Amino acid sequence: MSITGKVWKYGDNVDTDAIIPARYLNMSAPEDLAAHAMEDLDDAFRTKVAPGDIVVAGKNFGCGSSREHAPIALKACGVSCVIAESFARIFYRNAINIGLPILECPEAAQAIVAGQTLDVDLAAGTVAIRETGRTYRAMPYPPFMLELVAAGGLVEYTRRKLHAGG
Repeated sequence: MSITGKVWKYGDNVDTDAIIPARYLNMSAPEDLAAHAMEDLDDAFRTKVAPGDIVVAGKNFGCGSSREHAPIALKACGVSCVIAESFARIFYRNAINIGLPILECPEAAQAIVAGQTLDVDLAAGTVAIRETGRTYRAMPYPPFMLELVAAGGLVEYTRRKLHAGG
């Protein structure tokens, strides 16, 4: 599974409240959450993010409360992937569960600059910066995770498996 997109770059400890402020947690529709994604951290994000764009951040991305709203908001506004030095474990699991690809790749996260274009190959575990020609390695996604992300998340993946009889 390959992803190409423009970079939005953030620092360390971007918490779930920065991704989707708590005052919007009464909303559940993905498009409603997307309208408020990152608004307290970067007001331009929600109006300028384009389908396929990639969020890159430092350490501990998605820390804070364990709200599933955060990866849903990012995915719903068109983010195709998040790359960070590290993720809060609950955000990592929530992102995979809703079908938002994420990669831990400290070297890439440090080298990438906002506005660059990345080519990400989840199966190979590579992150390539077009502007510099540099390629970085992350852990490749195993086949079942590629299927899960391609299905759009755990619920649809499970539905398909059950329908297929296995």
